[in-house]
Amino acid sequence: MARSFKKLKWPGLPANLTKDPRIIARGVLGLLLLANLLAAFAIFQPLGGSAEQLDQQLGEMQSQLHREKSQVQRMKALVDKIQLARQSGDSFIETYFMGRRTTSSTIGTELLKAAKDAGMKPKEHSFTFDPIEGSDTMSMMTIVGNYEGTYGDLLQFVNRLDKSGRFLIIDTMSAAPLQGTGNLAISIKLNTFVREDGPLT
Repeated sequence: MARSFKKLKWPGLPANLTKDPRIIARGVLGLLLLANLLAAFAIFQPLGGSAEQLDQQLGEMQSQLHREKSQVQRMKALVDKIQLARQSGDSFIETYFMGRRTTSSTIGTELLKAAKDAGMKPKEHSFTFDPIEGSDTMSMMTIVGNYEGTYGDLLQFVNRLDKSGRFLIIDTMSAAPLQGTGNLAISIKLNTFVREDGPLT
C-alpha cells in the first residue's frame, strides 16, 4: 500500500512546504551537497595547512629552537667567563693591593729592608693618598723615598723592588753625586694601589 506524503508533517516548517515532497528532497540533497563541499575543502585545504606546509613550519621551528639553544649556550659561556674574570680580578686585588690602614707601615718597612740589603742608606720617606676617579674602593698611594748609596747599590735596590711581592710602580728616579763621598743622593717616587678598607684619614 502506497504511503501518502501529504500526511507527513515537519514541525517548525510552513504547511505549504510539507505538502510537496520534492521540496523536502531538494532540501536534503542541498544539505548533503553542502556537507560534501565542506568535506572536500577540509581535505584539500586543511585548516592547519597542507602536510607540506606543516612539515615546512616544523622544520622552521626546529631551526629556530636550535638557534635559540646555541644562543643560550653562548650566553652561559659568556657568563662563566665574566665570573672567572671577576674572581681573578678579586684575587689579584687581594694578593697585590693592601688595605689602607696597614699599607704605609708595611711598604715603609719593606723599602727600608730592601735599601739596607742593597747597601744603601735610607733617609726620609713620605706617603700620600689620592682618590682614583670612578672608584670608591681603591686609592693610589704615592711614596717618595730618599737614599744614599753607590750606583751598584741603586741597581740592587731596583732589582729588589722589581722582585717584590707588592705591586710597586717606579714613577720617577733621580740620582746626583755627593761631593767627596763617591756616593749618590737618590730620590725615588713610587706608586701603588690600596684598598679602602676603612674611613679616610
